[in-house]
Amino acid sequence: MQVTLKIERYNPESDESRQETFTVDVVEEATLLDVLDVIKDEVDGSLTYRKSCRMAVCGSCGMRMDGAAVLACKTPMRPVVEAGEVPVISPMGNLPVLKDLVVDMEPFWAKFRAIKPYLDDGGEEPPVKEWRIQQEELDRVMTEALCIQCGCCVSECNSMEADPDFLGPAALAKAARFVNDVRDRGGKSRLEIYNGPHGVWDCTRCYFCNQRCPKGVHPRDAIAKVGAAIYQEGMHSDGGARHAKVFVKSTHQTGYLLETHLVPETVGAVNAIKEIPFALRLARAGKVPNPLKPHKAKKLDEVRKLNKLIESQEQATLEAANAGPTRPPADPAQAKESE
Repeated sequence: MQVTLKIERYNPESDESRQETFTVDVVEEATLLDVLDVIKDEVDGSLTYRKSCRMAVCGSCGMRMDGAAVLACKTPMRPVVEAGEVPVISPMGNLPVLKDLVVDMEPFWAKFRAIKPYLDDGGEEPPVKEWRIQQEELDRVMTEALCIQCGCCVSECNSMEADPDFLGPAALAKAARFVNDVRDRGGKSRLEIYNGPHGVWDCTRCYFCNQRCPKGVHPRDAIAKVGAAIYQEGMHSDGGARHAKVFVKSTHQTGYLLETHLVPETVGAVNAIKEIPFALRLARAGKVPNPLKPHKAKKLDEVRKLNKLIESQEQATLEAANAGPTRPPADPAQAKESE
């Protein structure tokens, strides 16, 4: 089949960008990476991009097609050709472009290093043998463990575009992998890294990272897990944590969000006073509910039962994590008996 691509080119020597169109013949099973290989081998050897495994394992070939991050080796071109489309191929977003489709991954890896991407033993003596991990304990981290560090989620992160210092979805998904690992003893010291400015509460919950992740890691869901761990530890100093606390408190009291409580309990009374002019404009527009008569859910008792159920489940999960994994018995005879 014949494939036509528009490729964004960048020359670092002249600091110039341009778009070039290429048309090549490829087999019907060709992926985007296959098409790029044909262009480089047969048309323009200066075309620059990354690749390695070609099997969606290494994460090297992340790039954008029509503005959405993809793995080139995992993107079939036949549906694109059949639709009569001419896609624009460009480098990933939120990372500096080095040349053509290659971006500088150093800022990406700096975020990884910042979240302490290793098990923290808390100063405990290691076990005599390997940790014995139960399947249900492994299941808690398996989704996040699927991450191949391709950067597709980072490419599409709105919060990183607004704040380059935001830890980002990839790093925070890796953080969730260690927060929920029963072997980790980092505790609050680990969570403090993810709390506060540029941490979990900076996520805008747009879910683009979930949409673009090629491995089903669901980074936004992982960020929520880290936020839940911070919340359960009583670390409510950050505005984001206080914001979440208002939601929980409101739903327990009325079954709805108490909007008049949201601003003062999130930013504090002093900062809330500064927002009075804005609040008055909202009131004139009929956008401020009566704080003296909050709206309540018809079946508030059922809402509260659900809240208590969720709290008990979260507490059980937290206790299981704090209990740690099962250690193998030091005595071989005990090990044989347990088997």
